[in-house]
Amino acid sequence: MAFLAIDIGNTRLKWSMFEAAHPGAALLAHGAEFLDHIERLAEGPWAELPAATSMLGCVVAGDAVRRRAEEQLHERFDCAARWVVPTTSEAGISNGYDHPTRLGADRWVAMIGARHRMLGEGPARPMVVVLIGTAVTVEAVDAEGKFLGGLILPGHGIMLRALESGTAGLHVPTGEVVEFPTNTSDALTSGGTYAIAGAVDRMVAHLRERTGQEPVRYMTGGAGWKMAPSMSNEFELVESLIMDGLLVIAEDRAKR
Repeated sequence: MAFLAIDIGNTRLKWSMFEAAHPGAALLAHGAEFLDHIERLAEGPWAELPAATSMLGCVVAGDAVRRRAEEQLHERFDCAARWVVPTTSEAGISNGYDHPTRLGADRWVAMIGARHRMLGEGPARPMVVVLIGTAVTVEAVDAEGKFLGGLILPGHGIMLRALESGTAGLHVPTGEVVEFPTNTSDALTSGGTYAIAGAVDRMVAHLRERTGQEPVRYMTGGAGWKMAPSMSNEFELVESLIMDGLLVIAEDRAKR
């Protein structure tokens, strides 16, 4: 009854295999591949895995990348490829986006995983969910589970590449985050970090004012650990938030 969860972002395909398709199921194996290397999955990292009887994934990288991943799935496992498409509501979250299906699937799944985690720790509260990856997203959800809206901004890498391409002479190594940068490398790294931190802190303030409650705050994504020390508001780092959300959705759909 092994279950395969897949998160295809803009840079990497992350996967986790669980003993079953429900929250809290034992993790059997996990890994990640850059999108250029998807074709090695079936005969490489997936070769020794147990047979998956079901899978669920989210993908933001586009149809061509999704099809390449499906080819690897069909080559290695005897299960249908299923991908999350945001709807008006699912697994305790209602979608306040103007066009619900246009919301990024990773954002939707992360919010579902975050709400499940929050309810497992205490009473329902508003929450801010931050994904730090190639792009950064900052989501606001009220205590009833309604997604109120969110921010999208460039991640560190995109910011630096934009400055390098648009400004003469800015081809410098990555620096450190410091309060008062005195070299260009530190100035670039600190500027990008504080830009992201400022947007996140602004959303926390908006949600606090909107709901009159202190929001629960979760941060996930490959670069989350870099951002956490620079935040004015403390965030709980959860590495597996999207995988958690896929497990919640899989269980919820199985009950219907």
